[in-house]
Amino acid sequence: MTSFLDTPAAIPPRATLLLAHGAGAPMDSDYLDQLAGALATRGVRVLRFEFPYMAGRREGGSKRPPNPMPVLQDSFREHYRAAPQPLYIGGKSMGGRVASLLADELQPDGLICFGYPFHPPGKPEKTRTAHLAELRTPTLILQGTRDPFGKPDEVARYPLSAQVQVDWLDTGDHDLKPLKSSGLTQTDLIDQAAERAAAFMLG
Repeated sequence: MTSFLDTPAAIPPRATLLLAHGAGAPMDSDYLDQLAGALATRGVRVLRFEFPYMAGRREGGSKRPPNPMPVLQDSFREHYRAAPQPLYIGGKSMGGRVASLLADELQPDGLICFGYPFHPPGKPEKTRTAHLAELRTPTLILQGTRDPFGKPDEVARYPLSAQVQVDWLDTGDHDLKPLKSSGLTQTDLIDQAAERAAAFMLG
């Protein structure tokens, strides 16, 4: 059964984003709550959902690993079909990767990834970028410059499609937590990410 956590736009919505969570935190994590709220103030309605393993955690209380990729993709497809069209798709980390693998198939208005997992931390040789070289869907990746899943010097070497735009958030890690020396907070970087994502969607 398909269910959404709907974050209505704080002003009349001009776009809708179907947003998937990352591997370790649910759809109502502090990060995604802040991000959805920041997008809502900019006229973006955010629809969130949970993959089967995360829904099972919520019901059973025990931690479970992510489902195999085909199961994650089928879940995303189901929620996409149930969502109001037209819409953008995306997600945080793993959720963004799942969305990116389906983008050309589903043909949304665009794709937005918040902290794309270009490779596992400490394993830069194990890239997850092959499909990004051929992507036809307009795509925005918002990445912290300290993200262990893909830093600027690494990402610069990847053969990304011309449809893929990577925007960097200064000193942010995978959860957009900046260095204290930057004078910024996580909320500041999440707000910056929301501003750039909204501009991508709304023009």
